[in-house]
Order: sequence, then structure tokens, then C-alpha cells
Amino acid sequence: MLQERLLNIVRRFSKRRLLILGDSIADKFLYGSISRVSREAPVFILRHESTETVPGGAANCALNLAALGASVSLVSVAGNDEAGTALRDKLSAAGVKVEGLLLSDEIQTTTKVRILAGHSHANKQQVIRVDYEGAPLNNLNVRQTINANLTNALKAADAVILSDYNYGIVDRHAIELVRETQRAKKIPVLVDSRFRLSDFSGFTAATPNEDEVEHLIGAAVDSTAKLEAAAGRLRQQLQLDALVVTRGSRGMMLLTKDAAPLHIPAVGAQAVDGTGAGDTVIATFALALAAGSSFDEAAQLANYAGGLVVMKRGTATVTASELEQSINDLGP
Repeated sequence: MLQERLLNIVRRFSKRRLLILGDSIADKFLYGSISRVSREAPVFILRHESTETVPGGAANCALNLAALGASVSLVSVAGNDEAGTALRDKLSAAGVKVEGLLLSDEIQTTTKVRILAGHSHANKQQVIRVDYEGAPLNNLNVRQTINANLTNALKAADAVILSDYNYGIVDRHAIELVRETQRAKKIPVLVDSRFRLSDFSGFTAATPNEDEVEHLIGAAVDSTAKLEAAAGRLRQQLQLDALVVTRGSRGMMLLTKDAAPLHIPAVGAQAVDGTGAGDTVIATFALALAAGSSFDEAAQLANYAGGLVVMKRGTATVTASELEQSINDLGP
């Protein structure tokens, strides 16, 4: 029975060791209440209520894996600044191994500030996002340290996630180090790349969303049949064993070598916030494969996890117990 198989896979999560290589981001959420309209310009004035900084990007993926019970190592870099220190401390407190997270004086931590506003006692809505991005990662000493940390962490990994937000951590040399390990150890390597998925051919699987598929093929996809055809060609071009296309409220689609496309409908109630949901999906998918699941089972579990995390506000995680409860409540 599928339901029992999925539950058994989740119960094996705690025995798996996952490595994340990628761009760590500080997600800062600033909450305020609308107090009045400014006399200086036709804009609202917000009365500040609270500010919260949480790990985003590859760091959020690592947090999700830790919440699901895996042993997690993160290889990344952040600035030796307030945001970078906050990232390291929160990751360490969650049980993520941060020996491979370099805090460098040479860079600025990439920070995304989301300002959420609303009337008092009402749900806050995101009104604007301000991004603080550092200079390109071109310091030779920083790069050498990242690659040394990666080489060391790969020795113990049961699976690897490449979380590429195009800030420079996952360069060609790092990709080749991971390829060598994949060939030697036969472990799953999963890719989440926002802008350059075409650079990651030959790995196990990738998890683009529909917009990213359209960007890669250079054409709009306006029907399920066109999406199946486009994603199928993309999987073949990238020489992937599997491709998972996330589709928001329409769930996800799985394509593999020897099977028809599998459409998995979304589970749960209406989404509240999709921030970081892709990190949850790839974390669950990779961990399931490391625990011995098939692609179909891994995609089902990732779909459950995605359905849970979008019901939470902000950059959030899903626990193994929440995942088990969802499987029990909703069934396969």
C-alpha cells in the first residue's frame, strides 16, 4: 500500500546524511501596522512591530532537512556581518553542521528584506522586497576554502543538493567535484538552479517550476500537453534520470526515463505563503531518494511537504511528524 510505503520512507529519514552546497541568503521579515498617510507623499506610514531574520536559499534547504530528521552539512559562504552571524547561529541551533559555512570579511551576506504591512490585529501582506546583494564571488582564498570544505564534506554524504541562486557558490570546479563523487559513490545529486539549470547536466534530478521551464526552452507553455513535451525534452537534454516540475496550486509533474508523465495534484488547503517552498520540495525529494525510495514515492512525499509548508507564513520548514500526519490524514 502506497500510504504505508511513504510512512516507512519517512521513518528512515533520520539515518541519512545530506550535503547542501549553495548560496545562503538571509531572509529578513519586517512587520508593521499602517498608522496613517504621510504628509510628505501619498504613501502609508508603518509603525514598526517586529523584525525577524531566518535562513533562506541553501540555508533554508538545510533547515528543512534538519527538521525532517536528517544529518545535514552545509557548504556555503556568508559575510562576517550581523546577517551572516545570525544565519550561522540559527542553523547551528537547528542541528545543521556549519563547519563548512565560511563567514568571510571579503563579502556581504545576501539579504532579502520583505516588508509586510496591515492594520492592527489583521494579517500582514507583503508590500515590497528590498534585496542587498554583495559583489561577485571572485576572491581566490574564499573559493579555495569553499572547495576544500566541499571535498571534505562529500566523503560522508548519502546524497547532495546543489542549491544555486546564481550568487557564485556553485561554480564549475565545485560542480566537477560533485560529479566525481557521484561517479565514485553512486549517490543521488539533486539540482535547484534559478537561472542556469543547463549548466547541471548529467545529475540525478532537478526541480524547476513552470516559469523556469519556459525560460529554459525559450517559449511559453500554455497547456498540459505542451508542458509534458517541453519538460520531457528538457530532461533528455540535461541527461537527468528524473525531472520534477512544480506547478503551484496544480501540484507537480514527474518525468522519468521509462514512464509516462506522472501528475500529482496539490494537497491541503489554499496556500498562505509560497516563500521558500521550492527548498522544502527539493529537500524532501532528495532525502526520500537517500532513504531508498523510488522517484514516484519521493515526488509524492515532496508534494505533501510542499502542501504543508505553503500553509505557513514566511520562510518555513516541515517536520517529519507533520509529514507523517499529513500522509495519515489525506492518504495517498
